[in-house]
Amino acid sequence: MKTLPTTSELIKKYQLQTKKSLGQNFILDKNFTDKIARLGGDLSQYEVLEIGAGPGGLSRSILDCGAKKLVVIEKDRRCILALQELKEFYGDRLEIIADDALKIDETKIFTGDKKFKIIANLPYNIGTVLIFKWLKILPKIESMHLMLQKEVAQRIIAKTGENHYGRLAVMINLLCDTKLSFLVNKSVFIPPPKVDSAIVEIMPSIIKMDKHGDQNLFKNFEILVSQAFNQRRKMLRSSLKNYLIQRQIPKDKAEDFFHKLNIDPSLRAEQITIEQFWKISQS
Repeated sequence: MKTLPTTSELIKKYQLQTKKSLGQNFILDKNFTDKIARLGGDLSQYEVLEIGAGPGGLSRSILDCGAKKLVVIEKDRRCILALQELKEFYGDRLEIIADDALKIDETKIFTGDKKFKIIANLPYNIGTVLIFKWLKILPKIESMHLMLQKEVAQRIIAKTGENHYGRLAVMINLLCDTKLSFLVNKSVFIPPPKVDSAIVEIMPSIIKMDKHGDQNLFKNFEILVSQAFNQRRKMLRSSLKNYLIQRQIPKDKAEDFFHKLNIDPSLRAEQITIEQFWKISQS
């Protein structure tokens, strides 16, 4: 069997330098990428999606952990040749798609009834955009284990009233259960970024999706939460003024609207629970 070059050897062979414009940072330590891949649990019955595979360090760990199939999305054409060497080694278990992760339609890639898993070191500049994109296809997703900037991870897992609590936590935890898997020191990357990272686990919740998963209702909820946190230091009666007008609730009826929901209109967005936001959006 052909010997597979190490990730470092592939980087040297194809002269791969990270591009800041693509939010790239490579991880060369196989033990560390194995640790990330193992977070996905038993992969043997699952197809897995990886975004921004680069030279394939995490890709080989996912495949070595037994993934039934791995689909990698890589925008940087320079990395495709390195990934092709992995394909020669792993065969049909690896599919390479040279495209922009923001433009692909995952439902056309993963067409079966079986859900797929996502394991990825997300490009820093598009991480949250991708997560919001995936929130719209959650019934297709079994689990997500994502490396993000530490601050972004903290914003995802934040609870009501905490400093990092905001739109990201509310939107994601409406439909999913989240937790921090572990922190990642910047020293594991080549080149080291200016900030530390973290792995966050996002698990779509059947119970939450059954209750909140209607896309039309979700869209209205998204508008509400965005307006509330755009002026997060203002009281609800002020931050949601335009939202209430859009819902044809007159200004002189706003106080009654909140009181009927047992919500204090003098509270700020960061003090409102996810279920309270949902209650407002459905009233």
